[in-house]
Amino acid sequence: MPRGNVDAGSGSAALSPFAAMGSGRKGPFHSLDNANRYWRLSMPNRINQAIQAHYGRPDVGSVILAALEKAGKDLDRLTPEDLAPVDEFHIRGRAATLELARAAGLDANKRVLDVGSGVGGTSRCLAREFGCHVTGIDLTDEYCRAAAMLSAKVGLADLVDYRQGDATNLPFDDDVFDVVWTEHVAMNIPDKLRLYKEMHRVLKPGGTLAIYDVLAGPSGPVLFPVPWARTPDTSFLVQPDELRRLLENAGFTISDWMDTTEAARTWFVSLAEKIRKDGFPPVGFHLLLGADFQAMAQNQGRNLQEGRIVLGQVVARK
Repeated sequence: MPRGNVDAGSGSAALSPFAAMGSGRKGPFHSLDNANRYWRLSMPNRINQAIQAHYGRPDVGSVILAALEKAGKDLDRLTPEDLAPVDEFHIRGRAATLELARAAGLDANKRVLDVGSGVGGTSRCLAREFGCHVTGIDLTDEYCRAAAMLSAKVGLADLVDYRQGDATNLPFDDDVFDVVWTEHVAMNIPDKLRLYKEMHRVLKPGGTLAIYDVLAGPSGPVLFPVPWARTPDTSFLVQPDELRRLLENAGFTISDWMDTTEAARTWFVSLAEKIRKDGFPPVGFHLLLGADFQAMAQNQGRNLQEGRIVLGQVVARK
């Protein structure tokens, strides 16, 4: 999943540069066509800025290293296990990553693109466990720098690399990757059809798309804040049937679909009980999201238990 938020007021009109049109107030545009064109071009940038503000934390790599040192870790001899509490920023962590990797058929011959690579935990896990080369891309530049630094610290720099970029405008040629991978990312992206078309474009013919994502549940709206968004302005969940349609419209054939919500609920209950008894560990997701993380985690648990969100593991082919 790659602080602050977009100030949307009571609705999108608060963000709109042409909200004054038709109200008798003089706006910056003289026609609705011009205003609409500006809106289409500017909104993705505004959303991206809000998402970067949500995830961004100055020098997050140094924050993680300081917490590891405080926990008694030798910074010159770090292992992937040392980083595990913080570097797989999704529900069920490494267990979910390995389940999806096996379903996607990863091996050392695969070239993988990790879309929304965060601080690099998933890419390091895949590189270490399967020997494949993984390129990560994330909207948050600070995460990319931290990912590269942490990967070098654990001796995996030769198998992973990172680039800052937009998942809906991937900076890669057509037909490059054997696998496109994404975990807990699409919920921040409004234009999902464009996202999946870009993933389809950069995959080799016959390539694999591997998804583990949070989807809209049947029981009502999400309670905020949550780890991926402090307000609804940067949260764009779709229901499972809509995700299926989006993938098919982007050109994919779905080969495997698993609802992993119950496993997520069990994991979250266990995590919440551990935090209740022992408090937050020295190294954890709170390092990435700051003081708001406790409220985010509580809401995440309620959203799962009340059916406001569901979890889906999906494998599709180009």
